[in-house]
Amino acid sequence: MSEVKTMPLSECKPGDRVLITSLSLEGTMRRRLLDLGFVRGSEVAVVQKSPLGDPMAFRVSDTTIALRKEESSRIHVEKIGGA
Repeated sequence: MSEVKTMPLSECKPGDRVLITSLSLEGTMRRRLLDLGFVRGSEVAVVQKSPLGDPMAFRVSDTTIALRKEESSRIHVEKIGGA
């Protein structure tokens, strides 16, 4: 049985589609992201990356949200499609 390859959300490129496998965040930021739909198993589309790479825009549950690299690097995902 092959192991699923995961990576931080911050390493994804615009056009990628991924599934959330885990969140390594605590406190109010974790609560905020969970409330917005960033939960294990949710599909996320990478919408845009700023010219310097921080922040990035993601679409989850029909909502677009910008996250700093500090936050997106703590969300681990599995790639399911994209560019």
